Amino acid sequence: MVSRRNLFIGGALTLGGAGAVGSEVWRMGTMADYTAAIDPLRRRLPANPDARELIRFATLAANSHNTQAWQFRLEDERIDILPDRARATPVVDPDDHHMFISLGCAAENLAVAAASRGMPGEVQFDATDGEISFSRTTGAATDADLSDAIPLRQSTRGVFDESVLNPADLGSLAVAARVPDVDLILITDRLQMGQLADLIAAGNTAQLADPAFMTELKHWMRFSPRGAAATGDGLFGATSGNPTMPDWLGPMVLDWVFTAETDNKDTAAKIASSAGLAVFVGAEDNAASWVQVGRACQRFALKATAMGLKHAFLNQPVEVASLRPDLATLIGMPGRRPDLVMRFGRGPALPFSARRPVGEVII
Repeated sequence: MVSRRNLFIGGALTLGGAGAVGSEVWRMGTMADYTAAIDPLRRRLPANPDARELIRFATLAANSHNTQAWQFRLEDERIDILPDRARATPVVDPDDHHMFISLGCAAENLAVAAASRGMPGEVQFDATDGEISFSRTTGAATDADLSDAIPLRQSTRGVFDESVLNPADLGSLAVAARVPDVDLILITDRLQMGQLADLIAAGNTAQLADPAFMTELKHWMRFSPRGAAATGDGLFGATSGNPTMPDWLGPMVLDWVFTAETDNKDTAAKIASSAGLAVFVGAEDNAASWVQVGRACQRFALKATAMGLKHAFLNQPVEVASLRPDLATLIGMPGRRPDLVMRFGRGPALPFSARRPVGEVII
């Protein structure tokens, strides 16, 4: 049976006849074009990388809405990471919580990549100006497995295979994610996963009913391969397994088919297919703590990737403030602010998200 989504897309593209279809396909570009455009940024790290190569690996970090709200500044024996507030998402992230977590993810990628090439360093956060510095130290090469995982890591928003992880694998993930002042709660009990799924659905319903949230989300969505490659940022539908379409058509299709009911059903199936859920909780509710959460989250994601696992974020109950106390109680940490929710398991790869060229993020 033809779905109403496919019928709508097909009708819109064929309205002008075969010539119009050909013209639209040309303007959209192909997934082969997209892959060719983004693959160079995911090439392997050289044996003796310079600062620009280390920054390239830093930019492959997880980040909210793929806004890549970071800038890098090169100093002698130091690389600074600064927030790029022009890429903030004030509706979903009014206190820059996700932004600083994203900066922490980038800092950890940078530290891991440098350490793997015998150039370890120290990560420090300056709360005065919100900047992170990575300063070179001395030591032997470490973290090779995590570094090799950096260009392969992705937030995989597809259905996993429902397999479970053994205690040893869960332990490896927990050990990899050990960062000072960050608690990691791993949830594999199906009843508790279902309770958390209910909170995710409640948060999702609230967000999709908010016109401001939807406007901001659409601003960062990319629908065509050519559009996604050209901007080098944003949430490209193909990376979630959705069909590509012209950029002018995408927002209209989104309004027509994207409802809380259908999205909650889809998300529930994805949670049910996962091996478990991970919740990260920082010691404090401030930017310094959020950076640490980002570092822990990135290490977890890299270790999962090295183990052949996939992951994806489900942050609705931490983004909707009224749901945070319920989430904190569910994970046994009442009074704390949960920072991130991630599902993990085994599943197929999807297309990688785009990144901006290194030259665009260095100031």
